[in-house]
Amino acid sequence: MFGYVQIRKAECKIKDYEKYKSYYCGLCRVLNERFGTLGRVTLSYDMTFLVILLDSLYSGDHRIERRRCIMHPGKKHKEVSCAATEYAADMNMLLTYAKFADDLVDDKDAKSAAALRLYRKNFLKVKAKYPYQYRGITKALKKLEGIEKNDHEGFKVKKAAAAFGELMTALFSYRRTAEPFLHELKGLAYHLGCFIYICDAYDDIEDDIKKESYNPLKSLYNGKDFEEKAYELMYDEAAKCAWYYEKLPCTEHKDILSNIIYAGIWNRYDRKQDKKNKDPEQSEGSCKKGDSYERCL
Repeated sequence: MFGYVQIRKAECKIKDYEKYKSYYCGLCRVLNERFGTLGRVTLSYDMTFLVILLDSLYSGDHRIERRRCIMHPGKKHKEVSCAATEYAADMNMLLTYAKFADDLVDDKDAKSAAALRLYRKNFLKVKAKYPYQYRGITKALKKLEGIEKNDHEGFKVKKAAAAFGELMTALFSYRRTAEPFLHELKGLAYHLGCFIYICDAYDDIEDDIKKESYNPLKSLYNGKDFEEKAYELMYDEAAKCAWYYEKLPCTEHKDILSNIIYAGIWNRYDRKQDKKNKDPEQSEGSCKKGDSYERCL
């Protein structure tokens, strides 16, 4: 369900994309330093967005290095990390462990059980350091699990999305006690989580129906207005997410953050539209390459 909070490269200035990559590589380095290879393989675009957002709000000391790595062996590349990078790396570990635990409950998967054993030591360290975030994430996942088990026909779309929104709210709670704009940050996180959940359900709807797996959009799927209704659900959450984002004093990295909020989060939706339509022009209301940020929302 993660990997939706991406940048839209086609609408990004080269200097901004290079900066984005430097934060992505910085997060990769910190994950490796804190958790080894097990940490590095959990690297995600979503946590890169969290690093850049928090760094924009709490700009502080940065570690800037040029290195070679497995992914860039021939040429040194820039890596930027800060206090928010370490926080995002720890949240990545909490999410990874929670995901494997959830998969084990759902699928009784032996791979998930093995992964839990591998990640347990690192997970326990992070859990002890961030009990509030851990409780928030696990509480939200349990709520989501209960909804999915009892919503066989897929009627509780907004309720299920809200549970995932609560998970994201816990994840984005960086400085809970001394946070002058906590309300806005939580609002952004909540509606971003709702958007991700609905977009993921839309992306998986055909496969879930074939596999007879849960999907909160099933009740809408056979209706003649499925595409319009699904889009409206996503649009509503994306618009609310953007409203809270605009309330935040994000002056640093503004172009990158706006690219992601107004366009990048729609990347996977747009790719699916491209596959559905023979004509490269997408359906009215959705983003396509070259659109302005406002047009995409």
